[in-house]
Amino acid sequence: MATDAALKTPTDLKSNAAKTVAEALNTILADSYALYFKTKNFHWHVSGPHFRDYHLLLDEQAAQILATTDDIAERVRKTGNTTLRSIGDIARHQTIKDNDEDYVAPGAMLTELREDNLKLIAALREAKDIVDEAKDNATSGILDDWTDQAEQRAWFLFEASRKG
Repeated sequence: MATDAALKTPTDLKSNAAKTVAEALNTILADSYALYFKTKNFHWHVSGPHFRDYHLLLDEQAAQILATTDDIAERVRKTGNTTLRSIGDIARHQTIKDNDEDYVAPGAMLTELREDNLKLIAALREAKDIVDEAKDNATSGILDDWTDQAEQRAWFLFEASRKG
């Protein structure tokens, strides 16, 4: 069985700074998985007159969210830390709430996902401050891309849910 020392990746970041960066990224990773699964849940269960549009939108957004997870975890490892290991570990770190309801109206789905993406954006901005303070330039740049993607998802969800 490996120890933490066996997984210690060399980094020039100070130990405390790297740990803080990893903690912020692990929360974002947990929230990304929670948001991915909720988006897929709504994709699978959406119904109504806009079914096709919403079904395709949610599938596209879920794929985009899932695509970021490997990069997030690899940034944690590159800072000399370890990342999430299980569904239980995700549950312990996530701040985005699950939705286990049997039925959610399509409009409520879009609103909930928009709010969750806005919450993720706030976490990404907070992480940006942390990584900038740690002088972790690589993570800082990537956070800009992830923020832009989440902003676009929130915008699309807002526009798709407008009435009139």
